[in-house]
Amino acid sequence: MKVVLFCGGMGMRLRGYVDDVPKPMVQIGSRPILWHLMKYYAHFGHKDFILCLGHKGGAIKDYFLKYDESISNDFVWSRGGRKIEFINRDSDDWTITFVETGLHATIGERLKAVEPYLRGEEYFLANYGDGLSDLHLPTMIGELQRSDAVGSLLLVQPTASFDIVRTAPDGKIAEVAALSQSDIWINGGFFVFRNEIFDDIHPGDELVREPFARLIRRRALLAHKCTGFWQCMDTFKDKQRLEELNDTNPPWKVWKESAAVSYPARAKPVPAMTQVA
Repeated sequence: MKVVLFCGGMGMRLRGYVDDVPKPMVQIGSRPILWHLMKYYAHFGHKDFILCLGHKGGAIKDYFLKYDESISNDFVWSRGGRKIEFINRDSDDWTITFVETGLHATIGERLKAVEPYLRGEEYFLANYGDGLSDLHLPTMIGELQRSDAVGSLLLVQPTASFDIVRTAPDGKIAEVAALSQSDIWINGGFFVFRNEIFDDIHPGDELVREPFARLIRRRALLAHKCTGFWQCMDTFKDKQRLEELNDTNPPWKVWKESAAVSYPARAKPVPAMTQVA
């Protein structure tokens, strides 16, 4: 399946890291988060990528035009550098289509812009491009294929903690309590779609708002709950956490034998939600 990656966001909450590069190019270790995500999909056999470019898209093009495999692969150097033999490679069998989808386009508009590159594809994958997970992707794909739904959305539990503040009629605070996250699920940014999704995207639509609302009314949207690892990179604190994990045993690196990955025997789909966070 082809993989659509939305790479056009400005990452306003990561200022200081995205001044010169788009958010997907912020580094986790020696590689940008976009690379980690592409390695994840390639591990499951999905190596045909469509990058929806926008803010500073030239930086993404430049990165791959000058791609250096020696950064993340072992190799043998000989003959004074005139001969280099890679022991393993990570992108030889990747195909990447770079598409300029507009500086201020919504996610829905970006997806609609790459529709011509998905003609003939019964299913395809999509991702926000700023989060990592150890999700067992074949399970999520299989659920959609066995159903009559048009799309499937990954649900995750928020990694940050919040407090609920209740006020009295006079405006004074009556209670501050920790918010229980056991029943809170939010949009994790991993999607599986049938090609019919394009029939539900109208000009100016934001993907998870109007198109998803149409699917929900027809009960055509599945939700897949992720009980394993998931972490987005919205803030500096998020980036720090991913950096720390990358230095130890990063759970999203399912392509490494040492990755700490634990999958349920089979995750059960839940009814499509009426709201998508």
